[in-house]
Amino acid sequence: MNLSYRIAWLTFRTMYATYFRWRVFNPERVPQTGGVILAANHASILDPPLVGCGLKRDINYIGRESLFRYPVVGTVLRSWNSVPVDRDGGGGAKGLREILNRLLAGGGIILFPEGTRTMDGNLQPARSGIGLTVIKSAAPVVPVCVFGTFEAYNRFHKFPRPHRLMVKYGQPMYFEKLRAEAKDCSKPRLKEIYQEIADEIMAAIAKLEPKAD
Repeated sequence: MNLSYRIAWLTFRTMYATYFRWRVFNPERVPQTGGVILAANHASILDPPLVGCGLKRDINYIGRESLFRYPVVGTVLRSWNSVPVDRDGGGGAKGLREILNRLLAGGGIILFPEGTRTMDGNLQPARSGIGLTVIKSAAPVVPVCVFGTFEAYNRFHKFPRPHRLMVKYGQPMYFEKLRAEAKDCSKPRLKEIYQEIADEIMAAIAKLEPKAD
C-alpha cells in the first residue's frame, strides 16, 4: 500500500469499527497475492471501501470517469488505485483494458455485477459485463456480500446512519469450463456465457446472506 492508500484504509477501518460497528467474515478466502476479482452486491457508496478495508492487501477500485477530471480529486483517486469508467459503469473498451491490465499485473479489483446501486435493498439481476471481464482475464472471482449498507446510507439518505455493517467473502470461483468453451464458440453462445457467469456470481453472492448459514 502506498501512503495515501494506507491513510485512507486506516481511516475507513476506524470509521467502520466505531460508527458502524462492522464485522468481517472469511477475509482469508481472498488470495493475498495475484489477480483477483471481488464481485459484490451494491447498495451504497459505502460498499467499495467496505469490501477493500476488510482485506490486508491493496485493491483497485472503479471510479466514474468524470471525477478524474478534477485535478485534486483525480490525483487522490489515482493514488487509491482507482480505474476510471464511463457513467454506466461499463468502462468501455478503454476501461476494460485498464481493468485487465490491473489483473494481469497481479492486482485485485472490485466489480459490482448489478452495475448500479439497488433502489430497495434487494439484490438486482446481474449484467453480463462482469462475465466479459471474467472471460478476458484468468483471475479467480471471489463473491462478496455486504450487509447493512442500504440501511446505513442508501441513495435516499442525506447522512450516514449508525447501522451495523458486515462484509462476508465467499469461496473463489474459477470458471475453467466456460473459459475453455469461450475460446472457440459462436458469438451468440459467447454472449450466453457472459450472462451465465454473471448469474452464477450473483447466485454465489446471494448464498452468502446470513440466512444461508
